[in-house]
Amino acid sequence: MTERIQQRRSFLKATAAIGAGLFLGEATASPFSRSQKLRIAVIGCGGRGGGNLQSVSSQHIAALCDVNQSNLDRASADHREAFTTKDFRRVFDRANEFDAVVVSTCEHTHAFATLPALQLGKHVYCEKPLTYNVEEARIIREAAERAGVATQMGTQIHAGDNYRRVVELIQSGAIGAVKECHVWVSRAWGLHANEADAQKHGDIVSVRDRPATEDPIPAGLDWDLWLGPAPARPYNNVYFPGPKWYRWWDFGNGTMSDLGSHWIDLPFWALKLRAPSTIEAFGPPPHPELAPASMKVRYEYQKDGEQPAVSLTWYQGTEKPEIWTEMGIPQWSDGVLFIGEKGMVLSDYSKHVLLPEDKFVDFKRPEQFLLPSIGHHEEWLHACMTGAPTTCHFGYSGWLTEANHLGNVAYRVGKKLEWNAAELRAVNAPEADQFLRRKYRAGWKLA
Repeated sequence: MTERIQQRRSFLKATAAIGAGLFLGEATASPFSRSQKLRIAVIGCGGRGGGNLQSVSSQHIAALCDVNQSNLDRASADHREAFTTKDFRRVFDRANEFDAVVVSTCEHTHAFATLPALQLGKHVYCEKPLTYNVEEARIIREAAERAGVATQMGTQIHAGDNYRRVVELIQSGAIGAVKECHVWVSRAWGLHANEADAQKHGDIVSVRDRPATEDPIPAGLDWDLWLGPAPARPYNNVYFPGPKWYRWWDFGNGTMSDLGSHWIDLPFWALKLRAPSTIEAFGPPPHPELAPASMKVRYEYQKDGEQPAVSLTWYQGTEKPEIWTEMGIPQWSDGVLFIGEKGMVLSDYSKHVLLPEDKFVDFKRPEQFLLPSIGHHEEWLHACMTGAPTTCHFGYSGWLTEANHLGNVAYRVGKKLEWNAAELRAVNAPEADQFLRRKYRAGWKLA
């Protein structure tokens, strides 16, 4: 315990100056002096990108990129010295002008903005999900390992205290060996049976097929650059702006890869998961264009090193665990339930409870062994300047992203997949290959 206290004090002391962008002298070798700030290129400045920009604005913003001129103008008004462009490929033409990159584009271009940064030896913060598909996740994870730079995926909840306390409970054996885990989210965005069903579940888009019409492209938007490596199609308001695009298979992967990045993060962390052995999905017949609003996926993990043998099931939209529908646990609209040999832990983003509660009345919590985070973005900035580790680095989030995408692959294939992670293939389903990777539009290459 004394050693842990000393580590905590040293860590907090070393990170106290991060908001000012100062060099942290106690950490490993750094190219920055005390008076320097990190030079950051921000790719994607609207929506989530605007929030990320604000979170790193204590540093020097060297470049700004967005395919939407209005987003670019808004961001550059606060960072007038930054180089601006609509095409992120032009950012890398000026690689000597920045040290790190923040990627907040849409999902289908994440890897294309991230890989060149890693190849140039730049630190990278990338929004979730890390990549558009399984193959890209593997490429990015391995490239990050070779680059040896500071990386972080945008799973902000990971920095909260609540997840840390749950991880401590699970890893200290508070409920014994965990054999089952259930993760559910109430968001029901995607393909619905009809417009009334979409409205009932709060979805802002009720389309059921690719539009046959073309809408005027909004002023300032470079639609061709927005499409990037995705197949070409005429502009329509069902794709842009905001989160509309993520329902469409050509651009995103629906709720599974989006919220899965946040919610499955907890069991991935607590149970030290990496690659599942089998994946099976259940839901309505897959649509060729649109991700489903509701479905579920069951993953089976085999014991492998620190990874235990465990079944993990994901539910989205109207799907819920049987123990939830039978009123066996509190009716939280979103949650993660760990079922162990000696009890259960139920958690959401901000709170958790041991179940059954009467059994744990006199329970003494384990001593805290996970240090508090200095902040999700601050962790990454600190790592860039000192070489310290981050908690959602690509070596961790790459595996998480692969697993989440595999849920959609199993759903689209329509059969239980036997997964060979080393060979990056479903050994019993060669037809899954078309969903693990894709051919990019002419002029775009990930290499």
